[in-house]
Amino acid sequence: MTARALMFQGTGSDVGKSLIVAGLARALVRRGLKVVPFKPQNMSNNAAVTSDGGEIGRAQALQARAARVAPSVHMNPVLLKPQSEVGAQIVVRGRVHGKAKADYQALKPQLMGAVQDSFAHLKAEADIVLVEGAGSASEVNLRVGDIANMGFARAAGVPVILIGDIDRGGVIASLAGTKAVLDPADAAMIEGFLVNKFRGDPALFAEGMARIAAATGWEALGLIPFFARAGLPAEDALALDEAQTGKTGAKLKIAVPVLPHIANFDDLDPLAAEPAVDLVRIRPGQALPGDAQFVIVPGSKATLSDLQALREAGFDIDIAAHVRRGGAVLGLCGGYQMLGRVLRDPDGIEGAPGEAEGLGLLDVNTTLSAEKRLEPAHGVTFDQVRFEGYEMHMGRTEGPDCARSFAVLEDGATDGAVSANGKVFGTYVHGLFTDDRQRAAWLERFAAGPLQIGYDDQIDAILDEFATHLEAHVDVDRLLTLSR
Repeated sequence: MTARALMFQGTGSDVGKSLIVAGLARALVRRGLKVVPFKPQNMSNNAAVTSDGGEIGRAQALQARAARVAPSVHMNPVLLKPQSEVGAQIVVRGRVHGKAKADYQALKPQLMGAVQDSFAHLKAEADIVLVEGAGSASEVNLRVGDIANMGFARAAGVPVILIGDIDRGGVIASLAGTKAVLDPADAAMIEGFLVNKFRGDPALFAEGMARIAAATGWEALGLIPFFARAGLPAEDALALDEAQTGKTGAKLKIAVPVLPHIANFDDLDPLAAEPAVDLVRIRPGQALPGDAQFVIVPGSKATLSDLQALREAGFDIDIAAHVRRGGAVLGLCGGYQMLGRVLRDPDGIEGAPGEAEGLGLLDVNTTLSAEKRLEPAHGVTFDQVRFEGYEMHMGRTEGPDCARSFAVLEDGATDGAVSANGKVFGTYVHGLFTDDRQRAAWLERFAAGPLQIGYDDQIDAILDEFATHLEAHVDVDRLLTLSR
């Protein structure tokens, strides 16, 4: 039996598509259905490693978890990882395919074939495929050759539910406006709409829902109240723009400089979730707080460029002062490479060939290379605490400080480096803090008290809670009827 499918597109980015698909996946799995998520094309530097050594968008990995299935490269066959303002690395079915700028348009017919094949593969092993669109359905300037939204929906014959975000305002105009600008054949693929992130008494927006239905001819399928506990790994760097407030009673302040091409920033979510931790993201123009005990330099998809941006923001001076005061620093992946003495890109992996002087906090040098290491990572860190994570990097780092490795992997290989004074650390391991054992060890190192949450258990509890939230406010039975 061929699986049914239903696609969720949005009036814009960050309207809640990813979370709604995850919540519905969990809700349908609880009904006994075999569900798989699918996103034809994603653009994100927040990626996850699959068990077969490929990579997909972090949101699809979360949706797979919600559906209680293993992540697969077929769930996100085309992943674009921005490396500059005009260029991106193209990952097809988990493997680097090349780099593209304006010529990406010419690749789309070829990529549509890969998308269709992956979709067919997933349909053969599920009862229902929940498809997520990308960005905005109304970007008609991108419609020719589209593989992410209506181009895919039309080619695969998948009905669409359109999601609007009332929290940002203008939801009536955004939904009705989408209908106005779409080609009639594309608009006909939309069966209904959802309004997400509503605050207040739903009765106050009953007329609004009716007006949208009247203006578009689409069925109103739910008004979803704002879900305050949506503390799940974010995919879009837009999430980093959310306002921050200091944590009352926190015992450990961690400062994280935000870089233009920050990657895998969900590495830090488990730390931020700890009640004892006040994790603050510092943007250019702000100084790293002097009372921070710990600075983490995150991963980057354009390490040389972000190293320059870090210097231009003055973060190098702030980090050096932090170290002089006895503070600790951890570099993750690209952040690790920046902490070294020299970073070389002889083959132009990230752009024009060249090299740059690093921050010099670790006595190591890095040379970027075309080979990409993508695999789960298990082992023991320098303090004999076990971990499970993953590696996702291009390049090799060597030097005297590597003799004091950050970790020893299960195959006996070493990873990372530790400075002679034991205050500066670098590692290629992502997902380190998701492991409760590691998070507990780092909290203990800074006398921040015992571990207060089980992160994996918390994620599953939130997914279950959000699934229940959706079932209370969305006509899930009708969604199943509309799928085909």
